[in-house]
Amino acid sequence: MQGIKRKLVYVTVFEVGGIGLSMVLVTLLGHDPALAGGVAVGASVIAMLWNLVWNTGFEFWEARQIVRGRSFKRRALHALGFELGLTIMLVPAIAWWLAISWWEALLLDIGLTLVFVVYTFVFNLGFDRVFGLPASALPLKQEAGEAG
Repeated sequence: MQGIKRKLVYVTVFEVGGIGLSMVLVTLLGHDPALAGGVAVGASVIAMLWNLVWNTGFEFWEARQIVRGRSFKRRALHALGFELGLTIMLVPAIAWWLAISWWEALLLDIGLTLVFVVYTFVFNLGFDRVFGLPASALPLKQEAGEAG
């Protein structure tokens, strides 16, 4: 599976799992379950849009690299870059939604980010095993053979 179909399946499955994980974690930290659900859904919408932008840009960069494939280092940089961008967008939203300080929102987001770095890494590994690598990560011979 390649292209926009791959991206849409990826982001949908990833965010459904992410909403459930976020709701549970925020509720376990003592916040009202309804507010936790609102934060999770709001963060998911932001994350889905960011995910499409980030992965498109990452694959654009990746396709131009001499070394192809997805090494541990490349996967880790992918996950960390995504989470850093998301943190910058989410801290103000979390602070507002939960009526907490930006500092508390940052701490909450850092905790969630640490969980999501692991979730993102494991999810990407599993997703690529189930659906195969995107064209940007395929060896050049295989990519050329599939294009014809």
